Amino acid sequence: MDAADFMRDPMDARQGELPLPGVQGTAPSPPPRVDETGAVVADLLASLAAIGRSIQEEFDPQRFLGEFSSLLQRVIPHHRLVIDHLSEDGRTFTVFAEHAPPGLVLHEDHYTTKFAPQARYVVAEWGLRQVFAGESMLVRDFPTDPRFAETTNPAERRLMELGIRSGLLVPLESGGRVVGALVATSLVQGGYTDTHLRVVQQVAALIGPFIENVVLLQRERRRRRRLRALQELTQALGSSLNVRDIFNRLADATRPILDFDVMGVALLSTSGREVEMLAEVDDAPTEETPARIPLEHFSFAERVASGESVLIHDAPKELLRESPGDRLIVDGSGRSCLIVPLRFGERVGGGLYFGKRQPHWYDRLDVEIAAGIAAQVVLAIQHQRLAEDQRRLALAEGRARKLEQRVASLQDALEERYGFDRIIGRAAPLKEALALAAKVAPAETTVLITGEIGTGKELVARAIHHASPRADGPFVTVNCAALPETLLESELFGHDRGAFTGADRQKPGRFEIAAGGSLFLDEVGELPSAVQAKLLRVLQNREFERVGGTATLHADVRLIAATNRDLERAVASGTFREDLYYRLNVLRIHLPPLRERGTDVLLLADSFVSGLATGMGKGEVGLSREARDALLAHPWPGNIRELQNAIERALIVSDGGLITAGQLGLSTRGDRMAAEQPAGQPAPSSTDAPLLELEKRAIQEALAKAHWNKSKAAAFLGITRSQLYTRLKRFSLDV
Repeated sequence: MDAADFMRDPMDARQGELPLPGVQGTAPSPPPRVDETGAVVADLLASLAAIGRSIQEEFDPQRFLGEFSSLLQRVIPHHRLVIDHLSEDGRTFTVFAEHAPPGLVLHEDHYTTKFAPQARYVVAEWGLRQVFAGESMLVRDFPTDPRFAETTNPAERRLMELGIRSGLLVPLESGGRVVGALVATSLVQGGYTDTHLRVVQQVAALIGPFIENVVLLQRERRRRRRLRALQELTQALGSSLNVRDIFNRLADATRPILDFDVMGVALLSTSGREVEMLAEVDDAPTEETPARIPLEHFSFAERVASGESVLIHDAPKELLRESPGDRLIVDGSGRSCLIVPLRFGERVGGGLYFGKRQPHWYDRLDVEIAAGIAAQVVLAIQHQRLAEDQRRLALAEGRARKLEQRVASLQDALEERYGFDRIIGRAAPLKEALALAAKVAPAETTVLITGEIGTGKELVARAIHHASPRADGPFVTVNCAALPETLLESELFGHDRGAFTGADRQKPGRFEIAAGGSLFLDEVGELPSAVQAKLLRVLQNREFERVGGTATLHADVRLIAATNRDLERAVASGTFREDLYYRLNVLRIHLPPLRERGTDVLLLADSFVSGLATGMGKGEVGLSREARDALLAHPWPGNIRELQNAIERALIVSDGGLITAGQLGLSTRGDRMAAEQPAGQPAPSSTDAPLLELEKRAIQEALAKAHWNKSKAAAFLGITRSQLYTRLKRFSLDV
């Protein structure tokens, strides 16, 4: 547009002059003359051309508007001249420049001219919103104009209090959209006419693209300065490998690039369901931020987790108070929020957030700058993690070397302690059992070890494990008779949090703990029917679930079971599942009782004497001939365990030298017990018989009281289920 465009619109020939600021007068200004308008337009064009030539220098919008106002004064007399710039989203605006006497300057804190973070006005709160919608406004008297008379906007009320009466408000357009507003106002009521409005519209059409280009150019310059300044963050981040330690220094370096009241870094927890606060700087904290916050407590969490930046212009209006995380922001006086994701490769591992206690503080350019800062923070965190990993690796390697040495020595010790060659005995039945165990050890076959209590079933199970390919894995034992029915299932299979009262955390079961190794189920015949069914599934499908859980877990264990019960009889009576019995009884190894092993009792006794005497500091101790005869004559109903206890008692009461038969406490007890008991059962002495009868009667009464519930009966008697079953078998009671 040039001066000729203005000449095409005839102007009213009335003359007059609008009083300048500080000059008394109430007469409305006359419309501009045609020749004067053309001259002014020519001067405006020249002024814009001069500014265009100097645009490469630092631009001062206030000086520009002062010169522009002087030229415009000739055709549009005014006391205030303001150019507003509309944000891209059309929701806020800032003041590009304001020219007025000192008493009429209102907008210094909202100037676009800083081309830096500043407060923004909300369009919806102003009568000017119609102009930003594309409507030109001629106001002859603000206090009586219905569009402004009832305004609650503080700035508009202030202008009227200062005496502003009339005005011309027209949109600035560029590229087919409204980019701002040109506002000329006067202290004179009715100071403008429609002709003035048309002139201002033409002036606005002239300067609209110019204003937009200036804003874009200056913003681009600042954007480049800010991006260059990002490189300086490297110095702050490079001073330490711990981001938390240098976060305050990082915040100080960030503030000139991106202003904030609150800045922080939050990382996703390993579960991905919580955010953990790594570091935070708050200029005016109202309350301490929790160290861990569930991700679902933030309404915008999914957007950040998906890699999207979140820009919140006015938190109380945009966030949800019913979300605890959102409420934390609002209660902390947060108004503007900017959250950008921290990308670790293709994965979002957290967020960098900025907050201001003023609304509409951040814009699209700030999002770009924040993303650049986030990239620097990610690099620092990765360096920190790498350093931590290297430290952990060095420590782990050191521990690993020590563990390897320790494991090697322990492995040697275990092989020496639990190898088949360490099982003492020469009796043919034992040799046959051990030979079968050595054959089955390298396989993954389930093994069932049978035999009376105290015959060494666990010792043989350990030997099988240490001779198997799983020797480096754990050997885990469970005594099925030692645990109440209510806890046995949880002990074997584990439980999830909340599975039952008191389950306040997830607990792995023995099948998980024994992964890669062997699980030894002692006294497997005592398993409750519900646990039998679950164990059958493990043996069939190699899978199980924790109590209260839904995830299916793989059972990577070799199962070795043992029992002193007659499982065939239990199957026949219906107390043990037949299908489980056949799954367990793939290969059976029967250990003979000590009374059937002949002179093995002397070999074992010599071994116990040697080992226990050393531990007690007894020196050289041996067994007398009478003691050896007593050992051979005793039927050993408690088998090897009873023998070990007898030797230990004898060593305690002996003073060294040879152990006598009397010190063993066996005498003729075996013969008398055999005479009074049925064939195949140990016989009590005449001294013990009344006591045994009393014990038998007490057990019968406890069973009757508990309605033959063995767990309750054992509790009444103050003994374990295992001890109860031993006594039931001893007294030939129906079990």
